[in-house]
Amino acid sequence: MTTETPSPTTIDIGIGGMTCASCVMRVEKALKKVPGVDSATVNLATESARIAVHDAGMEARLRRAVRDAGYEPLAPSAAIDAVDASPWAGFAPVGIGLALCAPLVLPMVGDLVGKDWMLPALWQFFLATPVQFILGARFYKAGWHALLARTGNMDLLVALGTTAGWALSMWLWLTATDHSAHGMPAMEPHLYFEGSAVVVTLVLLGKWLEARAKRQTTAAIRALHSLRPDTAHLLVGMAAAATGRPEQSTAPLGGSDPHTGGERGGHTVDVPVAEVLVGDKIVVKPGERFPVDGTLLEGRTQVDESMLTGEPLPVAKDVGAKLTGGSINGEGRVVLEVKAVGVDTVLSSIIRLVEDAQAAKAPIQRLVDQVSAVFVPVVLVIALATLLGWYFTGHSFEVALIHAVAVLVIACPCALGLATPAAIMAGTGVAAKFGILIKDAQALEVAHTVNVVAFDKTGTLTVGQPRLTALVPVGMAEDEALALAAALQSGSEHPLARAVLQAAKGKALPMLAPTDVQSIAGRGTQGKVGERTVLLGSLRWMAELGVNMTPVAAQAADLQAAGATVSAMAEQQAQGLQLLALLAFADEPKPGAKEALASLKARGIQTVMISGDNRGAAEAMAKRLGLDAKDVLAEVLPGDKAAKVLELKVHRGVLPPGRPKAKQPPWGAATRAAAERGGVAFVGDGVNDAPALAAADVGMAMANPNGGGTDVAMHAAGITLMRGDPLLVAAALDISRRTVSKIRQNLFWAFAYNAAGIPLAALGYLSPVVAGAAMALSSVSVMTNALLLKRWTPEQGGK
Repeated sequence: MTTETPSPTTIDIGIGGMTCASCVMRVEKALKKVPGVDSATVNLATESARIAVHDAGMEARLRRAVRDAGYEPLAPSAAIDAVDASPWAGFAPVGIGLALCAPLVLPMVGDLVGKDWMLPALWQFFLATPVQFILGARFYKAGWHALLARTGNMDLLVALGTTAGWALSMWLWLTATDHSAHGMPAMEPHLYFEGSAVVVTLVLLGKWLEARAKRQTTAAIRALHSLRPDTAHLLVGMAAAATGRPEQSTAPLGGSDPHTGGERGGHTVDVPVAEVLVGDKIVVKPGERFPVDGTLLEGRTQVDESMLTGEPLPVAKDVGAKLTGGSINGEGRVVLEVKAVGVDTVLSSIIRLVEDAQAAKAPIQRLVDQVSAVFVPVVLVIALATLLGWYFTGHSFEVALIHAVAVLVIACPCALGLATPAAIMAGTGVAAKFGILIKDAQALEVAHTVNVVAFDKTGTLTVGQPRLTALVPVGMAEDEALALAAALQSGSEHPLARAVLQAAKGKALPMLAPTDVQSIAGRGTQGKVGERTVLLGSLRWMAELGVNMTPVAAQAADLQAAGATVSAMAEQQAQGLQLLALLAFADEPKPGAKEALASLKARGIQTVMISGDNRGAAEAMAKRLGLDAKDVLAEVLPGDKAAKVLELKVHRGVLPPGRPKAKQPPWGAATRAAAERGGVAFVGDGVNDAPALAAADVGMAMANPNGGGTDVAMHAAGITLMRGDPLLVAAALDISRRTVSKIRQNLFWAFAYNAAGIPLAALGYLSPVVAGAAMALSSVSVMTNALLLKRWTPEQGGK
């Protein structure tokens, strides 16, 4: 399994051996020093780095930089691919450590029941030393590399602390005056072999539990990868092409031929999906996953697209329907024509979006980076001050060293490095499960500040498939006017054009092929049909052109008042433009759209509808959706949507009455500004929505079942809703709020743990063993808290 490079200038590298936030900082610094690197982002939870470079061929130099920094460069998806099915994978070193430590901690148990079970010093030495230097070798290796790089990390702190405890025990043992062949018969002075060994074992146990939790956070990515079949049933003819590739069959699929052992008129050959080409014809059997994107060529079926869209109900597919790789074929045996393969498929785009979000560094992480840069040096200074303070206040060197060791052990910044990425991975993963793709961590953070959501009307709040409800001809027959309009619109993909064509086909009207067709953005279409120059577009365009609309003005007003979108058709004649017909279109609200807007209002979020329709038609639709007239922006040209979004950010991006102002968070300026005034989100589904999606604080691209520019919208948006359900908007804002809440909780406990633990250790209230247990527990608690997000389900419109 491989992970596609998101762009020619981005390189992903897996990194083995990182243990804490300080490791992340060290690897980032090493990568940024490589000439040609624009930026480098390292993620502790995914154990990977994403590097923006000038030259895509410099991966070898980047891998060398990672190795020189003391870490192991791995495959980009190593953390995902190396998952062992056993929940006990990697437990062997921990188990050995626990077995060796058990006799060492036995005297502690004996003390509780009044028994003296202390082992001879020689036995303690033989039990503790393998734990210290064999099982704990990883800490020495990583700590040494950190010293060479003149930095510090968790491993250095563990190595220094436990070595100090082990060395102190050796010194006390070897300098004791009363020895015997078994070590020290009186077991005096007290030794600390058990402390060092238990700390090493507890840290290993914590890292093992942390690794198990990490595997759960990558479950969403693994599930997406598993959707891609390894092979495809290629439909071929009986002859082989000159190139050696079997000749594609053009015969219909209709059963098996006993002479060929395959399909009638041809047969199937299983080929790796990587060898499938655009234009190939693929057979998909009932219950199998579609290997690539394509168009249904033959057959009918029901398709389960739940892993891609979050929608559990099967979707009926007829000939000509679009099929998405990774979805599951129902009861029908079908043939599809391949339209996209490899990185161009929808599934690959989804995987790339989720990986981008999980690999990106959230703006709030900057605070953690600033702390991590100085954390280990500061801890070393505090440990030295603890040692000197206790020693110079009249305590023995033994006591002073033990307290210094406790400071080193409890200060390991594991939880600090995992707090943010673990929550982001869990949040984006569970969101993807329900069809919400979060493009980057900044969108995730800003979304929870949103208090204004602006919706594009057509295709977002409405079905997007308007019907021609009325045609008022002027000086010609109705069928003639309809045939003329359909001929002009025959090459257009605009929803209103499709409505005209559908009406003409319903009457089986003959249509001429148009010539010199021009689309006038936001206004309409003009072209030649036969010898006639015809224009079809909005009433505003007709008014701009000087078309006399008086004969149908009353009818146009009545249709608009009823909520119809009204267009007009005119012809260029010798005496000027002459009106030919009035056309009225009606769309229907999407199922759940009214409930979605009500849900947002209940959360204190203002909802706005942006429409290119006239004021009457827009307000009529708004009334059906439960919107107030003041929340309707009508007669907005496609190119002006972005300007309207910017106006909302400036004039209407204020907190609703009664909603408390959020405290200023410690992250980037853009996020902070959105939090202070309340963010503005825009929801759209088409190419012309891309500028508005980019202009909003958070752009949400809604998948359009008819295609029509969703890919462009996805690139411009921070969040993509994989099915056209307006209820997902509230769900996206909710998972954002919950994820940011988990990030804040994790950071609070990570900081609070160190803020409380270090002083307690320095003042002598924590032994090294207790400090080691607390340090391990902090990392596990942060990961566990983040994993609680996996239980999230949308409050409405979920699975």
